Amino acid sequence: MISVRGYAAHDPHSPLRAFAFERDEPGERDVQIQVLFCGVCHSDIHQAKNEWSNTVYPCVPGHEVVGRVTKIGAGVTTHAVGDMVGVGCMIDSCRQCKPCKLGLQNYCEGPNSWLATYNGPMVPAKLAPGGNNAYGRDNTYGGYSDVLVVRDDFLIRIPPALKPEVAAPILCAGVTTYSPMKHWGVQAGQKVGIIGFGGLGDMATKLALAMGAQVVVFTSTDSKLAEARKLGADAVLESEAKALEAHTSSFDFMLSTVPQRHDLNPYLPLLKRDCTLVVVGALEVMAPVNNQQVAFHRRSISGSLIGSIAETQEVIDFCARYGIGPDIEMLRIQDLNEAYTSIEQGEVRFRYVIDMASLAEESVPT
Repeated sequence: MISVRGYAAHDPHSPLRAFAFERDEPGERDVQIQVLFCGVCHSDIHQAKNEWSNTVYPCVPGHEVVGRVTKIGAGVTTHAVGDMVGVGCMIDSCRQCKPCKLGLQNYCEGPNSWLATYNGPMVPAKLAPGGNNAYGRDNTYGGYSDVLVVRDDFLIRIPPALKPEVAAPILCAGVTTYSPMKHWGVQAGQKVGIIGFGGLGDMATKLALAMGAQVVVFTSTDSKLAEARKLGADAVLESEAKALEAHTSSFDFMLSTVPQRHDLNPYLPLLKRDCTLVVVGALEVMAPVNNQQVAFHRRSISGSLIGSIAETQEVIDFCARYGIGPDIEMLRIQDLNEAYTSIEQGEVRFRYVIDMASLAEESVPT
């Protein structure tokens, strides 16, 4: 067994704190990595506070992980000791269902869906008696830790052209916005609307611009208008009805990145006929939709869930090729709880990334 130190939530109300635990030694197809950087995602907060009512405690969050390979199993041929690699939201799937065989692990239809990097299988209610599941685990511990052990084909190669600390948030925020743009065929010359300009909205805007699209950002915050325009996008305050009306029936694609329940109705008239608004930020029941605005123009509202392993590698390589990435602020893990508060209060547009070297300063209870 490997002795590991991390940061964990032990209940929905207490601050995260140092936590000692163990991981299995790498098996034949496993890779052990020393975690160097881990991004802080808004879903880490939802999960740590059990806001989705499925958290398994203790919970060690973190699914935007970049580190260096320190050990490989005997059957690993795609990675070598010393490689810089990333771990996103998934570390395994059932591998047998149709989506998995198509390389769409993020839509795994196995008995427990995909195995999350932390907080165990996506469908813990289907655990077999005794706590076993399709993956032999009833919980997993994520990247707020100094060591991860991951199956080789769920690792992402980090190109030298991309700084590892910048790469970390791309493994979630990047692929979550890239995947729907790829699926719905965003291309040069199209008009794309990005609703919300936090961590997801920032990445979505940069990716769409790099694809050659005309981008309009919709935000509720005056200060974010200038930030969006600096990137080369147009920007509109959501509260300005006349500004929204000027974009009626003009968008080829819209992406909502707002991380909580919100009203989509103001944006439906902005879509062209036969075009789609995709929600990626909110995993909850949304406000009711006026179906007249949908049906009379054959518009669609859809959702998208993170991205596949192949898409995660694609977006990492895309960002390296075009020199784009999230705006980040480095964080010591001792300041993590304060960072959570800042994110919840909407004070942060950039992505926090934990320098995991700071974890070594912690006195971990045994």
